[in-house]
Amino acid sequence: MENAIETEREVQFNVKNGAGRILLNRPKALNALSAGMVAEIGEQLARWENDDSVALVYVEGAGEKGLCAGGDMRSFYDKKDDNVEAHALDFFATEYKMNVALHRYPKPILAYMNGIVMGGGIGISIFASERIVTERSKLSMPEMNIGFFPDVGGSYFLNQMPGYTGRYLALTAYLFNGADALYFGAADHYIESAKWDELRMDIEQHNWIAENDVAGELKKRIQTYAADAIPESSLSKNQEKIDAHFRYDSVAEIITSLEKAAHEGDSWADETARVIRSKSPVSMAVALEQVIRGKDKPIADCFRMEMNMSMNFMHSHDFYEGVRSVLVDKDRNPQWQPASIEEVTRESVEAFFKSPWQDENHPLRDL
Repeated sequence: MENAIETEREVQFNVKNGAGRILLNRPKALNALSAGMVAEIGEQLARWENDDSVALVYVEGAGEKGLCAGGDMRSFYDKKDDNVEAHALDFFATEYKMNVALHRYPKPILAYMNGIVMGGGIGISIFASERIVTERSKLSMPEMNIGFFPDVGGSYFLNQMPGYTGRYLALTAYLFNGADALYFGAADHYIESAKWDELRMDIEQHNWIAENDVAGELKKRIQTYAADAIPESSLSKNQEKIDAHFRYDSVAEIITSLEKAAHEGDSWADETARVIRSKSPVSMAVALEQVIRGKDKPIADCFRMEMNMSMNFMHSHDFYEGVRSVLVDKDRNPQWQPASIEEVTRESVEAFFKSPWQDENHPLRDL
C-alpha cells in the first residue's frame, strides 16, 4: 500500500549516492504545478540545502510528454467567486519563493527540459545551474494567451536574453525549441532524449558525496552525452528583425513598426503583428511595462513586483476571459476588454504595479 501511495504523489523525492531527485508526477496533467506541489518542492529544497548527504539535485517530469506545462491556472478561474485572493496569495508567494530558492541554491541543480516546458515549468528549470534540452523540447512563456503576464521571474530572465528577444517572447508567447533555448541562454546542454535514461543512471551510480568538485564533475558527465550536432536556432535568424521592431517602449509602436514592414512585403512581420493583435491588449501593455521595469532590478525586486502584479490580475476581466477561452470552454475566442491596444490607458497599466501591501507586510519582504 505504501508503494501505491508513493506512486500517486504529485511530486516524488528520493536520494541515491548524494543525488536528490525531484519527479513531477502528474503526467495526465502534463505535470502542471499545483499549490501543494510547489509547497512540497520548496520545503524539500530547504531540507536538502542543509543535508550533507545530498550533493546535487535534479528535476524531471513523469511520462513522455514533458517536464511541466506550467501552473494550474484553471484553479484561479474555478475560485474567482470564492475568495480567489487567498488562493492566489498562497500559490504565488509559495511559487515565487521556490523560484528564488532555485536561483540562489548553493548546490548544483540539473533540470531535464524534455518535451513541454511552459510557464511555471520554465520557472522551475531556467534557474537551474545545468539545463538540458533535447530534440523534443517545446518551450514557451504562454501567459499572454490567457490574458496574464510572463511571471515566475520573467521580468528578470527575459532581460538576460539577446537584444529584445525577451520582449518578443513575452508578447507573442512564441513556442521555441531546444536550439532556440541554447541560443538565448535558457539552456546549457543539448542531448538526444534517448540518452537521458543512461545519463540519469550515470548520475545515480556516481558517489557524489566523495566528489571534490561536484559542479565540475556533473557538467563533465552531461557533456559526454551531448549531441554531435545541434540544429541552428530559427530565432537567431530573425534577431535583427526582433531588435528593429521590439525596441519600442509601447505595444502600439511595436505593432506599427511590424505592420509597416508587413506592408513592404515582410511575411514574418505580418505574421508577428497578427499574433500580437490576437492577444489581450491590457495584458500585453502590462507585460511590456513589466520587462522594461525589470531590466535593472535585482531578482528579489523582480519577484516582489510580480507578486503585486499577480494579485492585481485576480481582478482583471481579461485574465478570467483568457482562462475561459483556453482552458475551460476551449473555444479560443476571447473577448478582450478593451478590444484594441489603442484603447489601453496609462492609468490602467500603472494600476497593475501598485502593491496591495505596505513594504513591511509584503509576503516576499524577506527574499
